[in-house]
Parts: sequence; C-alpha cells; structure tokens
Amino acid sequence: MQQKSLLWYQILDMIFFVVELLYWRDVKTSGVVFGASLSLLLSLTLCSIVSVSSYIGLALLSVTICFRIYKGILQAIQKSDEGHPFKLYLDQDVALSEETVHKYSDCLLVRFNTTVTELRRLFLVEDLVDSLKFAVLMWILTYVGALFNGLTLFILGKMLYKWSFKNLRIKVQIDHYVGMANKQVKDIIAT
Repeated sequence: MQQKSLLWYQILDMIFFVVELLYWRDVKTSGVVFGASLSLLLSLTLCSIVSVSSYIGLALLSVTICFRIYKGILQAIQKSDEGHPFKLYLDQDVALSEETVHKYSDCLLVRFNTTVTELRRLFLVEDLVDSLKFAVLMWILTYVGALFNGLTLFILGKMLYKWSFKNLRIKVQIDHYVGMANKQVKDIIAT
C-alpha cells in the first residue's frame, strides 16, 4: 500500500513539474527544456534519428568523461579520497519492477486493442458514414503530407503550443493596457 502511495506522489510531482513548464512559471527551466527539445527536433529534420542519438550520446559521454577526469585530477592534487563523482547515481536502483511493467503494459494493451478494433470497424465499413468520414480525413492528410512531413508539423505544433501558453501569462497585462487605452479613447470622444 505504501509503495502505491509513493508511486502516486511521484506521478503527481511529475504532473506538477510539467504544468510548471507549460505555464512558464520558471522561465529559465522552461526555456532550457523548450530550447533543448526544439533543437532536438530541428536536428532530426537534418539528420537521421540514428545520427542524432549517436551525437547526443557522444556529447553526454564527453561531458561525463571530462568531469570524471577533472574530479580525479582534483582529488590527486588535493590528496583527498572522495571517491567516484557519480557514486550517488551509480548506487541508485533504476530497474523497473514487474508490477510496474505489467500495469503499464496492461494499459498499453487496452489502448492498442481499442485502436485495432476501431480501425477494423472503419476499414471494413461497419458504418458507412464513419468510414466515409475516415476516408475524407485520410484524403486531406495526403495533401498535408505532401506539404509537410510529420516532424515539421510536430515542430510547428510545439511552437504554437508554447507560444500560446506564454501569451496567456501576459494576457492580463495586455488586457489592462487595452482597457486603459479604451478608457482614454472614450474620454476623448466624450470631450
């Protein structure tokens, strides 16, 4: 029971962190996450996913190796015995429990089965109107696909989504100044 409540607290913490990022409450953190994810997506438009993951892995490995060597040199100069700089992270258990895997795989299986059932219903024309709507959607998507690839659409959607949340934060300020301007215009018209 305690493990379940701990899992829920971790999930809630993650949800609150994501909400904080989306509403740009901490501008530095949101900027870093947004910039990193945007640069990853732009990298994927130029290179294959294999190349991008290899470059990210090499960059991360370079940073950790340099940090490890730096800490080793510092320990040798200061004649201290601090140990491995990543000891805290090496000792953490990162394995998934069977219960967690079963829980998420069951959820995934339910979604997969629902999707397959719905696609079967649409492709085998159980309801003619729904299948025609699906055909129209597929036809429209062929034109969208000819203009953009999926990654470009994802980048555009991400940019618009972040931009809209950032503008929601300053909407109150904009409304205040628009109200002041409207009041001055009405005063001028009245005089």
